Amino acid sequence: MKSSLPLVLLVIFISIIIFVGTVMAADIKVTEMAVTTKIAKGNPVDSVRRISSSSVKALFCFTRLIKNGEGDDSIKHVWYKNGQVVGEYELPVKGNRWRTYSSKAIEKGASGNWRVDVLDKEGAVLKSVNFRIN
Repeated sequence: MKSSLPLVLLVIFISIIIFVGTVMAADIKVTEMAVTTKIAKGNPVDSVRRISSSSVKALFCFTRLIKNGEGDDSIKHVWYKNGQVVGEYELPVKGNRWRTYSSKAIEKGASGNWRVDVLDKEGAVLKSVNFRIN
């Protein structure tokens, strides 16, 4: 009769790796998100839902989040215009309470339906905001 000890040890080893990976993975939650015309003192000054392309040269996507877990992490802002990706920005998360932002230059002819998604390191959407540029 063959010993099943190697199989048992393999199962235990895999279980430990899965458990440790789950415990060490940071859980990030977006608590505030806004597309804004300006960041002042680390905060958005407004929240854009509809704006004229002639009234701004750039827009900012502000994100405030909390993170459970140790160590540095990152999120990604993905900007879309009419469903097409027009910008991707990886942003560091260096604390359990963190705020960060990305910016997008707005040129003439930028009219359309826009969206910014916040993604975690695995690519899961944490939150989205939609707005329109006329």
